Amino acid sequence: MASDSTMDNVNGRETVSLNGEPVVKRPRETLSQSALRVPKEPQNKVTVVLGAQWGDEGKGKVVDLLAMDADIVCRCQGGNNAGHTVVVDKVEYHFHLLPSGVLNKKAVSFIGNGVVIHLPGLFEEAQKNLQKGKGLEGWEERLKISDRAHLVFNFHQAVDGIQEQQRQQQEGKNLGTTKKGIGPAYSSKAARNGLRVCDLVSDFKVFQDKFRMLAEHFLTMYPKLDLDVDGELKQLKGYAERLRPLVTDGVYFMHKALNGPSKKILVEGANAALLDIDFGTYPFVTSSNCTVGGVCTGLGVPPSYVGRVYGVVKAYTTRVGVGAFPTEQDNETGELLQSRGREFGVTTGRKRRCGWLDLILVRYAHMVNGFSAIALTKLDILDTLSEIEVGVAYKVDGKSLPSFPANMDVLTRVSVDYETLPGWCCSTESARSFEELPPNAQSYIRFIEDFLQVPVKWVGVGKSRESVVKLF
Repeated sequence: MASDSTMDNVNGRETVSLNGEPVVKRPRETLSQSALRVPKEPQNKVTVVLGAQWGDEGKGKVVDLLAMDADIVCRCQGGNNAGHTVVVDKVEYHFHLLPSGVLNKKAVSFIGNGVVIHLPGLFEEAQKNLQKGKGLEGWEERLKISDRAHLVFNFHQAVDGIQEQQRQQQEGKNLGTTKKGIGPAYSSKAARNGLRVCDLVSDFKVFQDKFRMLAEHFLTMYPKLDLDVDGELKQLKGYAERLRPLVTDGVYFMHKALNGPSKKILVEGANAALLDIDFGTYPFVTSSNCTVGGVCTGLGVPPSYVGRVYGVVKAYTTRVGVGAFPTEQDNETGELLQSRGREFGVTTGRKRRCGWLDLILVRYAHMVNGFSAIALTKLDILDTLSEIEVGVAYKVDGKSLPSFPANMDVLTRVSVDYETLPGWCCSTESARSFEELPPNAQSYIRFIEDFLQVPVKWVGVGKSRESVVKLF
């Protein structure tokens, strides 16, 4: 009986031909084929700046500093729930959706696919900053927006408010969201009924039909939702014309930037590690990945193209809204930090809760992100303290925890072991080198480095970009 398989001998080894097809002998590799198998080193790598606590660490200043000689500055996740303050030439700019690097007139600013965009918020933000100074002039000529970025609609924001109200009524506590519609917009994205920038700038009639369906979806879930569908569609049609020149294929844009001529590419993280949807203090978190993985998924950047990752750490700890906060100082110390640090949310204006630096928390952020170095901000806020405490270990029921707990019920029960360090009781604001810092301030920085086993590269001692001490 005939077989569909035949046996041949190639270089002393038998090979099988299926279904009577002839065996194709593999030719010897040419030099070029061999070279293809040598991993290609990336032409350009992205430098990443991420928050290492619960946000509000002063990322804007660090990004502004690095953006001065950057070619491209990117946002990869979040929305206008983020808030960055940048002071340039004594003018204070507030950014929520625009990358802080937009102040660099020689750089391209890029909003990636991982960002959710509320168009009224974007254009209002630009207008407000234009009125403050000349820094934002010509912003539309140097901004690019990924066609794959999802849109936040007014009804997303209304739903956000309703959900917070329901949580308060049902559980007696809310999540403390900014009510900017970020969670509902990411929910639409995950539910696969969201709408993207590419939908808006394409056939508006098709977009209009999808928009009405999405609005009806939310109205079914929230019958008391106050919707003006026709009014919002009219508004969006106007924004579509302004948006169209800014829209680009984000994946192709980043690919060209990474593999073309030498470029400095900076990625500006929004929110922070402990607000990450996977690694943060869930459920009191944001709805995106604000750790280093969000850079790859939010921009379309392969992992091998991620270069240095800088973690921004405030010299103490703050948190906006509700949720566990082990080193919180609900006392005179906390009030001092709050008043000296002017700790009010850029996006909401809410008062920030304040406490001692929590190095267990920062070490956990380093485990997830692999920081190359740290930028330590707002050191000057500690200038008047005679003693400074630093959280160095967690205990529950007298037993030490080996790592940062996932369960928030456990985190609310931890007691913190502190290391007490001497303060310096003098101003650091005029320091421009490590040697110019008071000896005890130098010791504070070295203690942080030794605990985390990560070098501190910059120290912030004031509000402006000039008030940064570079250590190396």
